[in-house]
Parts: sequence; structure tokens; C-alpha cells
Amino acid sequence: MHRVKAAELVSSRELMVNLTLRELRGKYKRSVLGWTWSLLNPLASMVIFTIVFSFFLKVKPPVGDPSGLHNFAFFLLCGMLPWNFLNNGMMGGMSALIGNANLIKKVYFPREILVSAVVAAFDVSFLIEMGVLAAALLVAGNFMIPWIPVALFIIAVLTMFVLGIALVVSVLNVYFRDVQHLVGILMMLWFYGTPIVYPITYVPKEWKGLPLRHIYTFNPMVRFAETMRDALYDLRIPSWNDTLFLVVVSVATLALGMWVFSKLEGRLAEEL
Repeated sequence: MHRVKAAELVSSRELMVNLTLRELRGKYKRSVLGWTWSLLNPLASMVIFTIVFSFFLKVKPPVGDPSGLHNFAFFLLCGMLPWNFLNNGMMGGMSALIGNANLIKKVYFPREILVSAVVAAFDVSFLIEMGVLAAALLVAGNFMIPWIPVALFIIAVLTMFVLGIALVVSVLNVYFRDVQHLVGILMMLWFYGTPIVYPITYVPKEWKGLPLRHIYTFNPMVRFAETMRDALYDLRIPSWNDTLFLVVVSVATLALGMWVFSKLEGRLAEEL
């Protein structure tokens, strides 16, 4: 069964490419600024959060070790861009099946490809945004070129994690339309429960006898943000513990996502 599914996915790779290109072309169709929005949106978020958290709430980023970089905007973007990819990939993937209901009803093909194409399209945007961030870091004197392979590895692992979650929420959303509203609320809680706009050092080490900061690190997005900051902000290799944790969690999440999807995809055409 698994070999048949794998063969179907491999034979549908051309369809996957075409659907991804369709997503990319349609993303900013009839927009005056077009792909510029993929840069303006994170920049606008950066400006807003920098003003609120850095100037008003006086949140101070750590000094890069050993880079010596001390800049809230760069600290924020190193965590914000991976988070935006997670959020966009999940929310976009969640509507992938419903948005292609007619296609699903007319012809058979591996349904996972619809979700994968959406995530892949957001991955392209994510890579462009990270490229702009890398260029800005270089201009600021943070020579992070040797750490680009590390950042690309983190992005690859994050893509597996995002795709796994997107597969689950996309198929659940077909059967239970309340999922999209619930996910929106959960994403808001997840965002502020992750040290994106504040350093993890702001989280108390202990709270009522509980090792709160240690518990925090079981949130995969904490480690994704921290490892990306290790590579691009601090200019150092992320810890092996963090890296191994992320690889294991991401592979497990992708496997779980594919399993849940395979169990529920049988009645998609009828439910849509």
C-alpha cells in the first residue's frame, strides 16, 4: 500500500510542479505591487512589532554571541520569517482541498499534492524573504555566508514540519468546517507562546516549582526560532540537541500527517 502511494506521488511530480507554479502565479494576480507584497508584509510586521515591543515595552534583544550584533529588527526577523512560513503554510494548506473541490471530484490523483503545492509555493516566498534578510545582515556587517547551509537545513526541516501539520488540518477541515476557526485562535495563542517578539530569557526559569523555560522548549517553534537565530544572528552552530529534536519531531509530524490524510481521504469527493 505504501509502495503504491509512493509510486503515485513520484509519477505525479509534474502535476506537483504545475500546481505549485499555479499557486505562485495566482498569489498576487492583478495586484499592482505583485511579489513586492511578499517583502512588504513581513517588513510591515517588523516595523509594528519593533515600535511596540522595542520602543514602548522596552524589550531588549540579546547581543549576538559571538557576532556582537545587537539589533531588535534582525533578531525579530530571524524568528518572525520562520513563523510566517508556518502560519501561511498551515492556513493556505488548510483550504487547499476545499478550494479545489471541483478538481477532486472530476479526476483522480494523489490529493496530498494539492496541499504540498500550497506549502511549496509559500516555501518559495519564504526563501526569497530569507534571502533579503541575509543581504540586509551582510550590509549591517554580520558576515553570515558560511552559515547559509545551516539555515537552509533548518528551512528543509521546518518544511517537513509545516507540511505534516498542513496535511492534518486540510483533511480535517473538509469534514469539520469549524477547524479553520479553531486553528486561527490556536495560532494566535501559539505565536505569543513562542519567543518571536521577545527573547526566551524573558521566560522565567521556574514558575510555581515548574521548570517553565525548559517546558517552553518542547514547543518546536521555539527551537526553530532559536536555531535560525543561532545561525544568522549569533553566527554559531545550533546545539545538536535542538537540531536532533527538530529533525525527529518534523519527521514524526510529516509521517503522522500522511497517515491521517490517508485514513480520511477516501470520502473527500463525497464530503466536498
